[in-house]
Amino acid sequence: MELRELAQQVKEFDALPPREKIRLFAWHLHTHKGKSSFDNAAIRGCYDELHLAAPNVAQYLPRLAEFRPPDLVKVRGGYKLERSVRTVLDSKYGVHHSVLHVSKLLADLPTKVPNVAEKTFLVEAMTCYRAEAYRACIVMAWNLAFDHLLNWIVNDPTRLAAFNTAITKRYPKHTGIVIKNQDHFEDFKEFEVIEICQTASLISKNVIEILREKLKKRNAAAHPSQVVFVQSQADDVVTDLVNNVVLSLV
Repeated sequence: MELRELAQQVKEFDALPPREKIRLFAWHLHTHKGKSSFDNAAIRGCYDELHLAAPNVAQYLPRLAEFRPPDLVKVRGGYKLERSVRTVLDSKYGVHHSVLHVSKLLADLPTKVPNVAEKTFLVEAMTCYRAEAYRACIVMAWNLAFDHLLNWIVNDPTRLAAFNTAITKRYPKHTGIVIKNQDHFEDFKEFEVIEICQTASLISKNVIEILREKLKKRNAAAHPSQVVFVQSQADDVVTDLVNNVVLSLV
């Protein structure tokens, strides 16, 4: 997690007193920067990163170590957050390692998706995931992957010809339909596109099964119901679709 993202999670962050900001910065340095300890310069660097005027950090850090109970523990070369303070901040702002993995997976995608529509779906999927709107995240992750699949088909003449040949083999009722660009897929339901891809042997059996399964999950998320969607379900959908469709079909 970037420092600016952490600051956005904290209610009225800008109004926090220096003591609270420094504790939060120290937690960020431990948790997200992997630092076992920190010094004055590291804390000032956090203020600089957020374009904030820094207090006299050299005075504040010793004071926080002198509190009873202390906020900081003095160590060789700097300070550490006192264990109980770090535990409190972990419970408020900590995230499971899978959240960090999925967030990074999505954050690394912008340079790898080819068109404006896919970038839009990606941004919305990232926004929904970070806001813990997992139902919406599942829908947007599917939109991203399916749009990528359609682009992958039409952007290669050989794949497009194979798809067109397979249409009537799989669905005789679609006689006369020829796909020339992505707009022409509107004549098909999403599951039909997947089945035609299988008939045309465009993608592997494993990817076909992933697409079928995730389409069912998307349908459940998209339609009004009492079903609750949690982080683990969004993690599964995002990682499967990104790794096996968006990054694999190139």
